[in-house]
Amino acid sequence: MRNRLTELLGIRYPIVQAPMSWIARSRLASAVSNAGGLGIIETSSGRLDEVREEVRKMKSLTDRPWGMNIAQAFVRDPDIVSFVVDQGVRFVTTSAGDPGKYCDALKSRGLTVFHVVPSLAAAEKAVAAGVDGLVVEGAEGGGFKSSREVFTMVLLPLVASRVNVPIIAAGGIADGRSMAAAFALGAEGVQMGTRMVAASESPVHQNWKNAIVNARETDTVFLNRHGTGPALRALRTGKTTQYEVEPPGNIMSEFDHAHKLYFGGDMEASIAVTGQVMGRIDSVKPVAEILQDTMIEFETVITGLAQRNGLGPDPLCASG
Repeated sequence: MRNRLTELLGIRYPIVQAPMSWIARSRLASAVSNAGGLGIIETSSGRLDEVREEVRKMKSLTDRPWGMNIAQAFVRDPDIVSFVVDQGVRFVTTSAGDPGKYCDALKSRGLTVFHVVPSLAAAEKAVAAGVDGLVVEGAEGGGFKSSREVFTMVLLPLVASRVNVPIIAAGGIADGRSMAAAFALGAEGVQMGTRMVAASESPVHQNWKNAIVNARETDTVFLNRHGTGPALRALRTGKTTQYEVEPPGNIMSEFDHAHKLYFGGDMEASIAVTGQVMGRIDSVKPVAEILQDTMIEFETVITGLAQRNGLGPDPLCASG
C-alpha cells in the first residue's frame, strides 16, 4: 500500500504501534517493524538508561524503520532531543505538551516529527509549529487523555477537514474494519495500542492480556476528569472502579507500582491503561498475524463497500 504516510516513513503498512510506557520496548517494537508496520520505543517511563539499552537491542532485532516518542509531560530531561538524535532514530512522535517545544530542534537534525493531538485547536497549533504530521487520538483509546474528551468519530474528520498533513488515527483501532473506518474519516494510517498490549510479543503479564480478551466494551473507566494531572482511560478493576468515584489526590503516584501489575500480574496493584476497543479483541495473536489480518480485512472491507455502492474496486489498495 502506498500513500503519503508509507512513503514518508518507508514502511509497508500504514500501521504504527503506540508508545506505551514500559511496554513499547524492543521486543514488541521490533516485531511490529519486522511485520511491515512502524514500531515505536517509548520514553514516557522516564527510564532513559533502560531506553538506551532497548534501542541497542532494537538495532540488533530489525533493520526496518522504527521511531521513538517524546512524552513531554513525563520526560523532563533538558537533553531529550540530543538523547533521541543520538539513538539514530529518524521518526519521532511528540506528545503531552507544546508541539513547538522540540519541533524545530528535531527537524533541524533531519527527523520527521508527528505530534499527538486530542482536539482541533491542538491540531492547528501543531501544524502551525511545523510538524510533518499528526496522531489524532480519540478519547476511547487507553492511556492519558485530555479531560475534555472527544471521540474518534467526531475528532478525526474534523481535524482532517482543517489540515493538510498526513494523519495517523488513534483510539478504537484494532483491525481492518476499524482501519477502513479511520481512512474513510480522513486518516492515512492508524496507531494500535490495546491491540498490541494483547499481542504475543507484548511483554506484559498474561493476566492483563486475559483481561483484555475477556473484557466487554463497557469495561473501561475514565479517571481523574476533575483532578490534578492528566485524565486517563483504564481497565475497570476494583481499584479503578473506586477511583472513578473517589480519585486519589495524585493519580500519577499509582504508577509507582506499575511493574507489579504490568509484569507481575497483580491487576489491583496499579492502573492498567487500556482502551474501549478491548471489547472487540478476542484472542492473543503474534504481531505479524495481527498486521496481516488487518490489511486483508481492510482491503476486503473497502472493496466490498465500493462494490455495494457500484463504484468498483478501490485503486489505492494493492496487496503485496
